[in-house]
Amino acid sequence: MSIAASLLTLILAVPAAPVYEAPRPVAVAVAASEWKPEPGDTAFIDTRSNDGYLVHDDGRYLRFPVVTGQRRGVYYIGRSYNATTPATDWVIQSSEVKGDRVTFGPSGRFLRLWKDDERTAYGFHEHRDEEEMFGAPAEERYRSMGCIILESSTMDIFALTLELNGSIAVHTRYGIDDISTELMAQEKTAEEKL
Repeated sequence: MSIAASLLTLILAVPAAPVYEAPRPVAVAVAASEWKPEPGDTAFIDTRSNDGYLVHDDGRYLRFPVVTGQRRGVYYIGRSYNATTPATDWVIQSSEVKGDRVTFGPSGRFLRLWKDDERTAYGFHEHRDEEEMFGAPAEERYRSMGCIILESSTMDIFALTLELNGSIAVHTRYGIDDISTELMAQEKTAEEKL
């Protein structure tokens, strides 16, 4: 047996050390009064239940109600389209103040959603009729023209998160049965891209 073959046999006979895997995030709910934006926060929006989640890297999350797109064709701002909020991956990359205080609420804040580095017509904003909209059951909160409407207090949190991070990854889905499962799926997708 050659020296190389002997060394290979010896190397293969030594048990390999286990590969270290970083712990997976465990989803833990945090009260709005205790929530503080952190670097890397990500948003998940469930357009079936009209719930949103703002999630820290370690899995702690803030759950909040949202209003999403009407499930029908509409004619709005000179365009005819299906107002259902798309299920996709986006990034909030910019913030604007709009003059229409009915559609965009008292502050006029609009957090623009971008897709594949392209500006879209979609975003997060408040609405003048917030109390009425959020007073309705989840199944009746399909009232936007495709955007995601937030309560003013939640918009404050998003604005602070955007200010801290410069952008916010947003994942809209039709149905999030378990935020832990969604977090693991996102982590797996990120690993596959490496």
